[in-house]
Amino acid sequence: MDFVMKQALGGATKDMGKMLGGEEEKDPDAQKKEEERQEALRQQEEERKAKHARMEAEREKVRQTIRDKYGLKKKEEKEAEEKAAMEQACEGSLTRPKKAIPAGCGDEDDEDEESILDTVLKFLPGPLQDMFKK
Repeated sequence: MDFVMKQALGGATKDMGKMLGGEEEKDPDAQKKEEERQEALRQQEEERKAKHARMEAEREKVRQTIRDKYGLKKKEEKEAEEKAAMEQACEGSLTRPKKAIPAGCGDEDDEDEESILDTVLKFLPGPLQDMFKK
C-alpha cells in the first residue's frame, strides 16, 4: 500500500504529513542558517556598493581629464556662475531683468499698419474717407 501511495503522490511522502494536518519537521539550525543567509546578503550588498563607488570614481577621473583637456565646466559650476551673474546684475534693481524681445514680436513701427489703413481708405467713397480721417 505504501508503494501505491508513494507512486500516487510522486514521491512526496514527506509533504503528506503537512497536508493531512501533521506538524512540520522543524530544522534546529533554521534560525542560525537564516541569520547566516541575511549576513551573506548584507555583505554582498556592501561589496556591490563598494564596486559601484570605485567604478564611478574611475569614470569621474576620466570625465575630469576630458574637461581639463577641452576646457569644459561641470553643470554645477556653470549653474553657479549663471546664478551669480544674475544676482550681480539684479543687485540694485527692484524688479527682475528684462529679457530681450526678438525682432518681429511687438516693438515694430506702426508704419506698416498705417500704410494698410491708407490703402483701404483709398478704395472707399469720398464721404466715408472723410469720416475715417477725422
